[in-house]
Amino acid sequence: MNLQPFGLDLHEPLATAAGDIARREGFLVTLDEDDGRRGVGEACPLPGWTESYDECRDALADAVPADLDTLPPAARHGVALALLDADAREDGVSLYRHLGRDERVETVPVNATVGDAPPEPTRERVADAVSEGYTCVKLKAANRPLEEDIERVAAAREVAPDIEIRLDANGGWTRDTATRAFETLATFDVSYVEQPLPASDLGGFAALPNTGVGIALDEGLYEHGIDAVLDSEITHLVLKPMALGGPDIALELAGLARGAGIEPVVTTTIDGPIARAAAVHVAAAIPAVSACGLATGSLLATGEMPDPAPVTGGVAAVPQKDGNTPAVLPADYA
Repeated sequence: MNLQPFGLDLHEPLATAAGDIARREGFLVTLDEDDGRRGVGEACPLPGWTESYDECRDALADAVPADLDTLPPAARHGVALALLDADAREDGVSLYRHLGRDERVETVPVNATVGDAPPEPTRERVADAVSEGYTCVKLKAANRPLEEDIERVAAAREVAPDIEIRLDANGGWTRDTATRAFETLATFDVSYVEQPLPASDLGGFAALPNTGVGIALDEGLYEHGIDAVLDSEITHLVLKPMALGGPDIALELAGLARGAGIEPVVTTTIDGPIARAAAVHVAAAIPAVSACGLATGSLLATGEMPDPAPVTGGVAAVPQKDGNTPAVLPADYA
């Protein structure tokens, strides 16, 4: 197993619940086996979601593929993806088919991330998303007074009467603020709010008013575990393959969520092209998947590196050749 460190800058820092992200650093994991099988994975740790860079490096340095489940999340993702890539190539199928989807899937829907701009820039960004073919946008919330966030949502709805609007509060509201938000957001036909309460307050979702605005869980999954989450009052579950430990785990949890009547939404942790392509394959393996947070490739300054799953018209193209992403080679990350 060979490791290749890489680093990719973002065009501009991105605010998240774990802090601003300005650069993504990780490792390409290449398996070259004696029988000629070859697979490539990506481990891109993000502290707050996964182990640290140093912890990931040390885990990969000692990793044995047979001991996959002893690895921390990002390291496990890198090795698991390399193994899945090798298996899919050996089978002569693309990764999403190897993951179990029989039908050919050309594209998966994705949302446009509008961010946390004031009302007028929000209006402009939503209008741009509509013109580019997106049918779903996600606004960041909870970084300003609720009244200002409502103004931003109103601006988005005014310029795009038919688009699906999602909010991501990153756990930034109290129960009282979230209650007031849900009572008002229903007026603007908001689809759901992602992590409206702190990750620790899983029980607080039951106290929020049933106004037709859904609840998506993100950070809370990692604090409480899947069993507790499936018994909570949520409508959507955000799944990050890198933070969960691999495409295989993400797809397994998607199936459990669907079985509990909860809609899975696949997103990245702003990963490199190989890991983002794998996340697209996970989404493609989920029948009738809703819009996913996979339009993140343009956030990274990847130079001339090819995009294996380009986004156009509000959908991400699903790679169809054998394995995960033959369009991107380890040398492209150098």
